[in-house]
Amino acid sequence: MTFYIDSRREHCSLEIGHGLRKCIQQHFQHWTELVFLCIGSDRITGDSLGPYIGYNLSGCRLPGTALYGTLESPVHAMNLSSTLTDIYQNHKSPLVIAIDASLGTKKHLGFVTIGNGKLYPGAGVHKQLPAAGDIFITGIVSYAGMLEHFSLQNTRLYTVISMANAITDGILYAYRSCCQRFPQLLEEAPHRTAEDDSLCFPETFTASAQGETAFSSSRPPFHTDCSIYPPDK
Repeated sequence: MTFYIDSRREHCSLEIGHGLRKCIQQHFQHWTELVFLCIGSDRITGDSLGPYIGYNLSGCRLPGTALYGTLESPVHAMNLSSTLTDIYQNHKSPLVIAIDASLGTKKHLGFVTIGNGKLYPGAGVHKQLPAAGDIFITGIVSYAGMLEHFSLQNTRLYTVISMANAITDGILYAYRSCCQRFPQLLEEAPHRTAEDDSLCFPETFTASAQGETAFSSSRPPFHTDCSIYPPDK
C-alpha cells in the first residue's frame, strides 16, 4: 500500500493524513506506541526535511508517541544506527514511522510518498545506511542525477518548509483519527477531556457516509497549537 501525493495541492494535508491513517490501520494492534523517526541533517537544506518535521512535532504533545530527530538533535548518517538501537531498547513494540527527504524526477518535485515497509536512508546519494521504520514518509525535495549532493545543497528552503508543514499537518490529522481506533495512544492521557480537544483541534472533523474523516478549516496549513495538549511552558 503506497500513496503518492502532490504537496502543492490545496488539500494535500488531508490526503497525507488519509494515507498515513490507512498505513497505520494495516498494523492494527501489533504495536503499543507510535515512534516518529525524522531523518536528515540541518546542515544541508534539502536534507533538512526530516529534522524540520521533527521540530514541528516537538512543539506538540501527542500521548502515546515518541519523537527522534529534530533541528536541535538531528538523526543522520553518523547516529542512525545507534538511534535505532535506542528505539527498540526503550520502546516496547513500537510502530516506527520513518521520515526523510528524497530525490526524484523534475515532474515529481514536491510529491510525498507514504507506504508500509522500510525506509532506506541515503539511497538517493548512494550511501549504505540501516533500513528504518515500519511505515515510511518521504518528500521529493530535489532532482536525482549525477550531482545529488550539490542538488540537496541547493534546494530551495521554501520547498522544504512548505512540504514539511504539509506533512506535519497530515501526521496530526492521522493521529487525531487514529486516537479513536487505537486506545493505546491515549493510555498516557487518562484525564483527556473535550476541552483539551477544542484547545488543540479547533477544526471541524465529521464522519462522512463512507466512514472517512472530513475536515474544514479557514486557517493556513500547520499551526503549533495542534496537539492533544498544549506544549509545556
